[in-house]
Amino acid sequence: MSEVHSTSSLGEVHSSVDIPVNKSTWKRLFAFIGPAYLVSVGYMDPGNWATDIAGGSKFGYQLIWILVMSNLMALLLQSLSARLGIVRGLDLAQASRKTYPAYINIPLYILAEIAIAACDLAEVIGMAIGLKLLFGLPLIWGVSITVLDTLIILFLMNKGIRTMEVFIVSMVFIIGMSFLVDVFIAQPNFHEVAKGFKPSILSGDALYIAIGIIGATVMPHNLYLHSSLVQTRKIANEYKSLKEALKFNLFDTTIALNLAFLVNASILILAAAAFHKNGYYEVADIEDAHELLNSIFGSLAPALFAIALIASGQSSTITGTLAGQIIMEGYLNLRIRPWLRRLMTRLIAIVPALITILWFGEDQLGELLVLSQVVLSLQLGFAIIPLIHFCSDKTQMNGFAIKSWVKVLAWVSAALIISLNVKLVIEEISGWIKAADSNVIYIYIFVIPIAILTGCLLVYVIFAPFVRRKSAIDDFVPHGEAISIENPDIIEYKHIAITVDFSEIDKNTIRNALGQGGKNAQYTLIHIVESAGAQYLGSKINDFETRSDAENLDKYVARITNLGYKVNAQIGYGNPAKAISQIVNNNDIDFLVMGAHGHKALKDVIFGATVDTVRHKVNVPVLIVK
Repeated sequence: MSEVHSTSSLGEVHSSVDIPVNKSTWKRLFAFIGPAYLVSVGYMDPGNWATDIAGGSKFGYQLIWILVMSNLMALLLQSLSARLGIVRGLDLAQASRKTYPAYINIPLYILAEIAIAACDLAEVIGMAIGLKLLFGLPLIWGVSITVLDTLIILFLMNKGIRTMEVFIVSMVFIIGMSFLVDVFIAQPNFHEVAKGFKPSILSGDALYIAIGIIGATVMPHNLYLHSSLVQTRKIANEYKSLKEALKFNLFDTTIALNLAFLVNASILILAAAAFHKNGYYEVADIEDAHELLNSIFGSLAPALFAIALIASGQSSTITGTLAGQIIMEGYLNLRIRPWLRRLMTRLIAIVPALITILWFGEDQLGELLVLSQVVLSLQLGFAIIPLIHFCSDKTQMNGFAIKSWVKVLAWVSAALIISLNVKLVIEEISGWIKAADSNVIYIYIFVIPIAILTGCLLVYVIFAPFVRRKSAIDDFVPHGEAISIENPDIIEYKHIAITVDFSEIDKNTIRNALGQGGKNAQYTLIHIVESAGAQYLGSKINDFETRSDAENLDKYVARITNLGYKVNAQIGYGNPAKAISQIVNNNDIDFLVMGAHGHKALKDVIFGATVDTVRHKVNVPVLIVK
């Protein structure tokens, strides 16, 4: 774990995609295609399925226009997110950290983390249900298997952002084709479908489901994600290039989100044609929908339904965990190893799912899915409102601030989304109070005060930029201004440590170390015995490996001494990073030279990342030699 030393969002893939110069418009456009597709999977994740199925089964095609409206709002907000990332070179979390004081950013970060976990929880449940429907795998095993997604994400990220985009697009294709075939199997009445595009007055259950559709469509993590992903393109920081990037990203966003709309519309149309038409008006559970499809249309339709659900859960969870990395680095300026960050996100989601299955039973997973959407809705305003403020700031957007009519539409969309989600939260809390009986006191002690504090934070985020004076914090550079450099004193190292492991790299490691200190310095060779016995017995072990390593160290000492250098050796035991750090910190060593073996990605997990860990545990300069 360390502070971020680069200002880049998703630094491992930042500016990794070249934009061709002096090529045709189509080739340049193709280079920009991708980020919005990663975002679009969040609009067709398992959390959307329940609301679409419920709306289609209960009200037929009546709520299609709600999907259209939700998609238009999503298109507007995602285009603002892309604009922020392209013009300012900041993701939404970084921009918040630059703008708001720490006492506001910390709760914003906590809420964002909760939203990421809630979002990932929906993906975990959806993936587990899909595995159960397709292979008959028990839900508890399906939930447990989803932890392996971390390895898939790790593999894709190390192959580059383009590989990840291809994977996600393939998942979207599978989802789209599965529902396209299902819709043709269901044979909907397309004349009635067309009527569903006409707005109508909603009340009662129709209004409640409409709120659910809107709340499940526009997700906060997508706004963080999109503002970062657009920065994977290498865009020149000048007006013409920025304008072109905005145009091409708008095209990318429009196509991708409209595809997501078609998938959501297909789910609703399928539910209407398969369930509403046949008198099944109360279908809201994904598993019930699968069983009914099987009873009405045979085995093909439900099989495609389950395949689409697995593809949806798999692709959505990848983008959700990427968003988790973005908000941690952006809000806290803190970076941990990507695989660990993604594993943390997944475990946070898996634990409540496992507890629910083991304690309350599989039947309660549906309620947990609904709860995850309610929690998700709480954070939405804290992403939308800052985004509108940032994109409206003429001093920061360098001529690319949004126009007045766009600003009005954005604020209207934000007001609608927030008011509907607040209504949903109030109704949920009221329902909890009625059902709590003797435990209602806990709701008044914990839930309601948290909701009030959250509301106050939202009010601050909305109105503070209008009333506060411009502060220097708005213009600060993330790591301060460059300091003056005077003629430096020559540093002479007196005691240099050298890590060795009797491989070919030792030659370069020792040569570089001797060059740093010359014959006036003292040298200490360090080797760590990592055997299983050394882990437990430490210095008491006297096995063949330890004796062999000691003999090899003696040979190194003799050869270096013959060259005229002062050298001794120390053996450590057990965990290499811990043992090396202890020797360095306990022996007045003022410089450390280590050999790096170049392990990356999965090998780091298997073999460990000793160099990276050691440099954070010692207080001396570290030279890494390959």
